[in-house]
Amino acid sequence: MRRLATALSSTALLTLLTLCTVAPPAHAGDGDVQRALDTLARDSGVVGAIGALYVDGRRAGHGSAGSRLAGGKGGRIPSGARYRVGSQTKLMTAAIVGQLAQEGRFGLDDKLADLLPVGELVPAAAQITVRQLLRHTSGIPDYWQSGRFDDFDFTTYYSPQELVAATRDLPRTGAPGERFAYSNTNYVLLGMIIERFAGTSLADAFAQRVFQPLGMTRSYLPTRPPQGVKGPHGHGYLPDAQGALVDVDRQNASYGGAAGGVISTSDDMARFHRALHQGTLPGGPDGPGGGDGGGPVGGGLCGDALPVRVAAGNAPGFMAVTYSTADGRRQFAVSATLRVKDYFALGAAVDRAAKAVLCPEG
Repeated sequence: MRRLATALSSTALLTLLTLCTVAPPAHAGDGDVQRALDTLARDSGVVGAIGALYVDGRRAGHGSAGSRLAGGKGGRIPSGARYRVGSQTKLMTAAIVGQLAQEGRFGLDDKLADLLPVGELVPAAAQITVRQLLRHTSGIPDYWQSGRFDDFDFTTYYSPQELVAATRDLPRTGAPGERFAYSNTNYVLLGMIIERFAGTSLADAFAQRVFQPLGMTRSYLPTRPPQGVKGPHGHGYLPDAQGALVDVDRQNASYGGAAGGVISTSDDMARFHRALHQGTLPGGPDGPGGGDGGGPVGGGLCGDALPVRVAAGNAPGFMAVTYSTADGRRQFAVSATLRVKDYFALGAAVDRAAKAVLCPEG
């Protein structure tokens, strides 16, 4: 997954919750969602798309467009299918870290070297804090920049320690606390901290501390290949060096974990973001975007009214975005499977779909 680091290092599209302003939705329903997804699926880079709108915890509209497999094959993706949420996972990781800190297992200003035996793997581990890992200000580079990992390696298991070790000889992105530099390695380390101080596997920590309390009954965290997406779902593709499309649905669970591995559904993601924004998620993130999990103010999606936060995750073959009003009352959760290398270019198309659903009169 050679391009994963490039995708996951974009603060505009990924885990950071980006504020923008939108008008309140006016009677959006199945028709609005389906039309928006039909338009999205007409983009040549999209294989299939599913999405659903939720208002006060109830589904107000849903739809599916395109196809489950490339070339129009496989029928449509079930609108309630599971999909990879990518770096939206980091918000869940931050919440678990917050819970453990609230329980007194460690402090957010505790040093990495005091929590994990990583002194030889992470230069300056004695100066890096948990809070800096959460906020991407640790100076630790992204493991993907090492060039040791392959987009098309779906089977090799890499331990979290091996991912961290791949960064040892890379240039630091700054002194600890000096500046923001998005790096998945920060969240690999946070996953290791969770396992050590929660006393359970990372997958079980997610299940016990996020999925079960919020009723996210169809979500799970794969951590080893060949674990993948359960049930009928959309497949994404990545062109190889010769331009031939390769099905990258399997992906390598080693690369995700606490940094981007969760598999979920639109219903479950709406539950998560509703709890996150309404303050009912224990340990709410101190995380990727700053003190309250918020990010920089973005341009208005469709006018001046309610603030909406956007959380996204993407990698070769997919993009998943959840739009949520800051009061947590409305969510639009969308997943698109892709067939292009430049998946960043699809961000604007997904935003247009959200605009059509959240402010249909705009």
